[in-house]
Amino acid sequence: MARFPAFSGSARSRRTAEAHSVAVIGLGRFGSALALELMAGGTDVLGIDLSEDLVQSLNGQLTQVVRADSTKREALEQLAVDEFDRVVVAIGGDISASILTCSILLTMNIPAVWAKAVDDQHGLILEQLGVGKVIYPEKDMGRRVAHLVRGAALDFIEIAPGYAMVKAPAPSSVQGVPLGETGLRRSHGVTIAAFQHGDSPWDNADNRTVLRAGDTILVVGKTRDAEAFAQLI
Repeated sequence: MARFPAFSGSARSRRTAEAHSVAVIGLGRFGSALALELMAGGTDVLGIDLSEDLVQSLNGQLTQVVRADSTKREALEQLAVDEFDRVVVAIGGDISASILTCSILLTMNIPAVWAKAVDDQHGLILEQLGVGKVIYPEKDMGRRVAHLVRGAALDFIEIAPGYAMVKAPAPSSVQGVPLGETGLRRSHGVTIAAFQHGDSPWDNADNRTVLRAGDTILVVGKTRDAEAFAQLI
C-alpha cells in the first residue's frame, strides 16, 4: 500500500501551515466534493470510507483511496493518518462513528483535525472533544443562500459573525471617479477590496481605482452595511 512521506519537526510545522496533504474520512457528497477540490488545488489526498462503492467511485481520482473502518485505531495507524498535515472527518450519516473517529484522531498527535457536524448537538460534542474546527455545511450553505435570496448580491461569504464579503455589481454612485474620492467608509461603512472589468481577471482595488458600468466588485464590511451597499444601483 502506498504511503505518504513522514516529516521532521520543522518540516512538519511548515507542511501544517501549507496543508500539502489531507486525509478525508467519509466520502459522501460533502467528503467527495472536498477531496476532489483539494486534489484540483494540488493537495495530496487520502480518502477513507467504509463503503466499497464510494471507494471505487473515486478510484484514480484521489492520490489514494481506501476502504477502512475509521472507528478502529489500528486501521488509522496502518494508513499512517498521523503523518498528514490535516485530517477532515466528513462522516455525517453515523454520528457515533464520527464522534469515535474524532476521539481516536485526537489521541494521535495530528496537527489539525476538522470535522463535519450535522446539527448543533453533534457540533457541541465535537467541540467538547477538542476538535479544532467544526464545520456545518448544510447550516452554513442555508445561511449563505438566504443572504443571496433576499438581496441583489451575486455571492456572499460570512468571514465572521456580523462581518462579510459580498460580490455585487458596481453601483452607479461609485462609477467614473477614483475610489479614494468616494468616501465609502464614511458614508456606507464598507471597503471595496477588489473589482473585475467584464471578463477580465480580478484585481485588487485601491484609492486610484476607477470603476465602470458593468463592473463587479467585492465589498467588505459589517454584514448589514455590505448587504445594504450591494442593493444600490
